[in-house]
Amino acid sequence: MKKPILISLSPNAQKDDVILALKLIFQPWKWKNNRKSTIVENPLSLLEEKFKEYLPIKHGFTFNSGRSAFFGILKSLDIEQGEVLLQAFTCSAAVNPIVKAGFKPVFVDIDKNTLNIDTTDLEAKISNRSRIVLVQHTFGQPADLEQILTLCQKYSLILIEDCAHSLGASYYNQKLGLPTDSASAKVGTFAKAAFFSFGRDKVISSVFGGMAVTDDDELAKKLEEYQASLNYPTRLWTCQQLLHPILNKFFVIPFYGFFGIGKWILILLQKLNFLSKAVKDKEKQGLMPDNLIKRMPDKLALLALNQFNKLENILNHQKEIANFYQENLKNLNFILPNSDPQRIYMRYSVLLKSQDPDKILKRARRQNIFLDDGWRKTAIVPPDSNQEKLGYQINSCPHAEIVAKKILNLPTHINISKEDAGKIVDLLKKDGN
Repeated sequence: MKKPILISLSPNAQKDDVILALKLIFQPWKWKNNRKSTIVENPLSLLEEKFKEYLPIKHGFTFNSGRSAFFGILKSLDIEQGEVLLQAFTCSAAVNPIVKAGFKPVFVDIDKNTLNIDTTDLEAKISNRSRIVLVQHTFGQPADLEQILTLCQKYSLILIEDCAHSLGASYYNQKLGLPTDSASAKVGTFAKAAFFSFGRDKVISSVFGGMAVTDDDELAKKLEEYQASLNYPTRLWTCQQLLHPILNKFFVIPFYGFFGIGKWILILLQKLNFLSKAVKDKEKQGLMPDNLIKRMPDKLALLALNQFNKLENILNHQKEIANFYQENLKNLNFILPNSDPQRIYMRYSVLLKSQDPDKILKRARRQNIFLDDGWRKTAIVPPDSNQEKLGYQINSCPHAEIVAKKILNLPTHINISKEDAGKIVDLLKKDGN
């Protein structure tokens, strides 16, 4: 069987990550969640410290997911409830914490060139009920922080950065007139608070995991109290996440292109609760159950640390593959992403002009190439999310809806070789000429 080319299914998991997961899963008697480990002393504290040093920022707090971290920020702000402005073309996981915290999501259209929030539409939708702006750096492209910060200051709004896609990306300090010798600073350091995700297909992965960060001492104190008030997930849940890179490596991915058997194995493993879903069905209906909001288990912190130690290699590989796509797809009938040197490439996003993405994806599957990552078709993803229950009104953000219907995301993760990227390029050239 030919090895499939995939955009998801623990794409950043390498041999050392799988071996670590195996070691952890076969030592259940050492699972104590007490910030101690036989492999690394205090893995949760170490992950928080390394993260703070990397950005750099004063305070960091681990959670079991990026959405839990976001919810913790919203609960810790202790402000009057009102509206949170956020871009369309986002995930239900970013919307549900807003609703659960008692705020109303107001969706803003996007700039088709950057896939980030359109600042003109943002200002048009600010009202006397507006309290917070959530800015998403889509697929690693930093948003227009200069203009967004100006609007937040003008209208007395709190800015939160959604950095789920953008660990390692930077923004030019010079544009903001910041008193610093550095030409740029990492995203996640410009707002009152920010959150990151270590989900299964993010820049680094512990399958589930997240981090809330801030330089605000008062907010940090409340976040620390909120984190301490949460329970750890069950051992069964933690075991599910540890199994994810193992079962995908040995049972799902090898058979994924063999008459679709791998996909059915994945569904069966989820049905049998050996594996968890990235987004639960209830979340797609605008609900965020309490049992989703937990602390981060120390075993998953070890997975995140292992990947964090490889971050620069991961980011360099992303840029190498993105440059390969850029060079080989230019002058074709596609709209290619910005080549901003400060960005990262969690995905390389191509916008189709006249081509049908469904037909391309179908033809790709016949060649054992699987490019559907779920970030398409609808303004709020996954595509089977209930747009109305999540608070989105159809036609309210036309650019986001157009992009969702025309986007094709290409993989850049550490396990994609130039040979793999070449096969994807050859596939697309048949439609782009």
